Amino acid sequence: MSTPPNQPPDPAPTVPGLRVWPAALIAVLAAAALFKIQVLDREAAFQHRNLATAAVALLTFTALLLWWTLLSRAPRRQRRIALAAVTGLMVLSGVLFRIRGVSGDFVPIWEPRWSRTAAPAAVVVPSVSAPAPTGSAPGIVGETFPQFLGPNRNGRIAGPSLDTRWAVQPPVIAWRQPVGPAWSGFVVAGGYAVTQEQQGAEEQVTAYDRASGRRLWTHADPERYATTIAGEGPRATPALQDGRVFSLGATGRLNALDLATGRLLWTRSLTADAACSVPEWGFSGSPLVHEGLVVVSAGGREGASMIAYRADSGELAWKAGDSGAGYASPFLATLSGTPQILILNHRSFASHDPATGAVRWEVPFGAGLPLVANPIETGPDRVLISAGYNVGAELFAVGPGTHAPTSLWKSRKLKAKFANPVYRDGHVYGLDDGILVCLDVRDGSQPWKEGRYGHGQGLLVNDLYLLMAESGEMVLLRPTPEGPNELGRLRIFNSKTWNPIALAGADLLVRNDQEAALVRLPLATSAPASTP
Repeated sequence: MSTPPNQPPDPAPTVPGLRVWPAALIAVLAAAALFKIQVLDREAAFQHRNLATAAVALLTFTALLLWWTLLSRAPRRQRRIALAAVTGLMVLSGVLFRIRGVSGDFVPIWEPRWSRTAAPAAVVVPSVSAPAPTGSAPGIVGETFPQFLGPNRNGRIAGPSLDTRWAVQPPVIAWRQPVGPAWSGFVVAGGYAVTQEQQGAEEQVTAYDRASGRRLWTHADPERYATTIAGEGPRATPALQDGRVFSLGATGRLNALDLATGRLLWTRSLTADAACSVPEWGFSGSPLVHEGLVVVSAGGREGASMIAYRADSGELAWKAGDSGAGYASPFLATLSGTPQILILNHRSFASHDPATGAVRWEVPFGAGLPLVANPIETGPDRVLISAGYNVGAELFAVGPGTHAPTSLWKSRKLKAKFANPVYRDGHVYGLDDGILVCLDVRDGSQPWKEGRYGHGQGLLVNDLYLLMAESGEMVLLRPTPEGPNELGRLRIFNSKTWNPIALAGADLLVRNDQEAALVRLPLATSAPASTP
């Protein structure tokens, strides 16, 4: 049958247009979520906002991919090409790159898979025949840094008078060399500088010549701890006393070693003695040596939360408490005239009798995430604690008895995640989610907050603050209630730096999970040293 004259042909079938409204809705919802996270929730912890932002980005990307593949009404060929391209890019990224840990704000750190691994092959070093250390710069060989956070374990040092004119008299990097991964710091006695590190399948305690960086001896144990987020290797800093080194490894091995030779004097296993498993973040609390005892946070239940061993023999002296281990180290304080060992456990703040270990009191604190920063004495009966992960700070008044301390105030203006804050003249200075703050201990108010340094570590030397930024840059400040007063900077490392720093005389020993260095600080001609 022929088409009638002058009649138009049948129209082509209608092709549905692109369905755009689901993509627009996804974009609007994502923008609203990001506005709430980054603008309305400004008081939330920085890393929490980072994680929430990453989650929104991932959900948005996934939703848009599903929309394009299933609901967009785009031509089938275009949808298949887009899906194949995304899948191929993800596979290629996984083949070429890996995550080498995270920053202090939980941002993944990517590196090519062909780059050098963070765990070099094990190094075999003779431990007894090594030459004696050569000392350090003239006049400061005898200076010591015997334990975590310094002589009083509070991050404050009555040190030498430092020259603050770094532009004119810059610090000098005396030596720098690779080290195995760990979050341990250095301790120093005379010409010895001791730290812990991971070398392949061995967890090591290593003594270096303070002046040259030459390795003197190594004690190795067949232990290894590693996770993607927490990193690899030991986390605690050793302690030195009476010519002995006391070290706690990430898997719970407690060693006593001879400082001169590295010879093993005795060893204990926390997992065996406390009948516990390795904590999620590894055993991280640095040993406390006091009155002939080595005190460690073990985290064992049923009376084995904290354990003390005799320093000379390793014999068990006492164990007490029922709380799981946190990341913090035991801290010796005298409050209301009573000596006591303070500890931040998994979800509590506790006080133990130094002689018997008996729990004097314990109060809830934290949100189940690692509690890292040590307590801070701010008066004869005052102690301040702080934690990251949106927890904040709390000031307690501690009486002479065994009653629970009184909470005086709480503040979310100091959330110390990794770094240990320091106290001076009525104010606390520390990193609040990576930003330096000043906190008034009278009421928890914040006179100022400025300077993003990341999650680093610092020491207060007289009235000067040496702050190792997470980026690997050393910063010199003179903080007061009026402002941070930054004075100078020195680039030391170019990678993530979380390790505590050590100062012996004018020798600043710094490290991260890849390198170690000794920085010789310039000294002022004359100025009195204050007492920490």
